[in-house]
Amino acid sequence: MKWGIRSVFVVIFMMIVGTSFNTIYAFPQEEPRHYSTPITEWQYYWDQSDRESIKNINAVHPLKSWTWRDSNLSISNREHLSDVLWIKFRLPAFGIKTPAIFINKLYANQVHIYLDNEIVYKDNRTYMYDLNTILLPLNPQDEGKEIVMILHAQNNRLGMAEEILVGDYQTLLQRFNAKNLIDIILGSSIIFIAIVMLICTIFLRKAQIAEWVPLNVVLFSIGILIITYSPFLYTHYGEYGTLYTTLFDIALFTFLPGLTYIFESMIGKGYGGSIRKLRKFQMIYSLFCFGFMLINMFRDNELYEAYYVVSVSILGILIIIQAMILMIHAIYYAIKGNKDAGIIALGFSIFSIVVVAEFIWFYMQHGNYEVFLWKWGLIGFLISLIAVLGRKLAINHIRVIEYSKELERFNNELQRSEKMDIISELAASVAHEVRNPLQVTRGFLQLLEEKSKDKEKGYLKLALEELDRASEIITDFLTFAKPEIEQVTLLDIFVEFKHIEGILLPLANYQGGRVQIDIPSGLMIRGNISKFKQAFINMIKNSIEALGEDGIIRIWAYQDTEQIVIHIYDNGEGMEVDEIKRLGEPYYSNKTRGTGLGLMVTFRIIEAMKGSIMFTSEKGIGTEVVIRFPVGINDDNI
Repeated sequence: MKWGIRSVFVVIFMMIVGTSFNTIYAFPQEEPRHYSTPITEWQYYWDQSDRESIKNINAVHPLKSWTWRDSNLSISNREHLSDVLWIKFRLPAFGIKTPAIFINKLYANQVHIYLDNEIVYKDNRTYMYDLNTILLPLNPQDEGKEIVMILHAQNNRLGMAEEILVGDYQTLLQRFNAKNLIDIILGSSIIFIAIVMLICTIFLRKAQIAEWVPLNVVLFSIGILIITYSPFLYTHYGEYGTLYTTLFDIALFTFLPGLTYIFESMIGKGYGGSIRKLRKFQMIYSLFCFGFMLINMFRDNELYEAYYVVSVSILGILIIIQAMILMIHAIYYAIKGNKDAGIIALGFSIFSIVVVAEFIWFYMQHGNYEVFLWKWGLIGFLISLIAVLGRKLAINHIRVIEYSKELERFNNELQRSEKMDIISELAASVAHEVRNPLQVTRGFLQLLEEKSKDKEKGYLKLALEELDRASEIITDFLTFAKPEIEQVTLLDIFVEFKHIEGILLPLANYQGGRVQIDIPSGLMIRGNISKFKQAFINMIKNSIEALGEDGIIRIWAYQDTEQIVIHIYDNGEGMEVDEIKRLGEPYYSNKTRGTGLGLMVTFRIIEAMKGSIMFTSEKGIGTEVVIRFPVGINDDNI
């Protein structure tokens, strides 16, 4: 699962990066075979007559006054009370076999182009989109002929924003495709990414889906915005122009509140709930714009100018306000240490700076500017959003793994506790039932030993030793079954380890080992003296039995805040990891004749004294045991 999530984000990231490179290098960048020539001299005329004149080229009398224009500067009807513009120019000498003219940015809702009074191009749009990109093929015989263009606009944007080019058809076609197909490729790629991410929701939990789906909606909206904003569709499939503009508006009305919602879910509600308030306002305004759009559609575009003000002029100002509010909050939360906000701030700052700058320039140019850089700013912002979402999924995945490990540990402890309870009850029952017959048997064997001969006494002595060994095992059973500490007193572990050293030092010397104890006096814990000694004698005895030549056992202790910490280290044969995990299990032992009850009893005693025990060991190096007890407090001082 972990690598599956990572793989999804690697694929998505590579798709975004690959899309960016493909759109930049989708077409050859070398110099074309034939250079294009701009039309430097042309004439224009603002028609004050009826709009129906656009349908008839003969409506303009040759004697009427034309204005010469010898530059490629844009012209606008803001200074003229007219929505019809005439432009005419004469074609130069071509010198090529397949000539054509290319107009990249022509603003008008209706365009009629005539070649020597014969119409060669016509586009009558009934929808809002007024950007035209025209590639018109010509014949070599057309050089020197006159071109007349009649343009009609429904709003105050009318004219040309770039120069008219004359050149080889294939060269201009390449330029035409390079300028228009990039948007289609980019938008389609983003929609494809959104589809992939939507499919990935199958593998997500409900909490993750709540963050994932809004991002999908925003991605779909962005893809539709980019595609439907491209002149490519309107140039080649203009009959569906109304559908494109409708989809563009719906996507925009969805994108703006969706973007704010993503900010709200990832970095917070904002200062005084400002992000949430902005999102609610945008939802209401988007619904209002959507309703206005439907009314305008049902009334055959009669409310076009009012709808343009609502969905373009006012909405553009709101977009600037939204970008500034979200950017300020992202930077604010990033400064406060929110890593998600830092990632978003980086991507969104690039996007918002581009958007704000473009819209400010758009209004400064009175609408005679085509915003386009926002698409590339979006790429950086999308990467930051996906990075944040991926980071959240990775963190949640890590938490799930940690929770699973904790649950596994808890289950193991529960199973161990249940086993211990069962074994404790069984041990207590067996110990009580077996001890009495053993004591009776031992008494009779002692009587027989007194009356037996020397050879028989040896056998009886061996039988008594085995009975004593069985009695010790039963004692361990009882201690394991009932580890409750009775007669609790305040223990100075320095004193107790002196007693333990006296008991085990002969055994250590017999094994050829040494015992070093470095424990200061005054380290006090609460517990039962005999149980404490029993637990540590078991552990130190195990260490002695694990020693080889030049073996050494080091024991030291100290106080760590509210705990007394005791270390027991030996350089014996050590243990494997699997062996350490099984320590304390019933009847598990590394000894040939061991029962495993000794360490079981030790664990139970330390647990009853509210302590903890931890083993670390390495095969061939040695073993270290760390035991922790709460600091003992004298009842008289409480």
